[in-house]
Amino acid sequence: MSADLATPHADRRDMFDPLARPELFEGVRTRRMFAFCIDVIAVAILTLMAGILIFFLGIFTLGLAWFFYAFLGQAVALIYTAFTLGGPNAATPGMRAMGLEMRLWYGAKPYPLLAAMHVLLFWFSFALLTPLVLAVSLFSDRKRLLHDIVLGTLVMNAEGLRA
Repeated sequence: MSADLATPHADRRDMFDPLARPELFEGVRTRRMFAFCIDVIAVAILTLMAGILIFFLGIFTLGLAWFFYAFLGQAVALIYTAFTLGGPNAATPGMRAMGLEMRLWYGAKPYPLLAAMHVLLFWFSFALLTPLVLAVSLFSDRKRLLHDIVLGTLVMNAEGLRA
């Protein structure tokens, strides 16, 4: 654990200040969109593989397993995000490919339940407020989206965190 993360919360309030450390937030918005595209492709491939597995399970269970098709994509996306974003790397594979990492407002890495809430809040807010969810990042000093602000998370450059 670095010295920055070992200090009390009150001393860390400026740890992710975009004026003091602009390298943490440079190009985050663009790379985050590309990371999302990579993750959508990964979830689609995993959903296809799970769909094939459920097809064969349905044959053996006389069609009972085929009821899982109703929520297969959502379940795969939720599990994918909970265990990758909430894992030790604090990033989905798409985020890692783009050099991004998520942290809580005080520097801790997200945990699986928070990661699951993050993706659920993203999809609910995106369904209700489509343009506004993305427009919030244009006015946010840390380039955060609406669900990031609500949950107190930050997406930053991974290299800037290690410097």
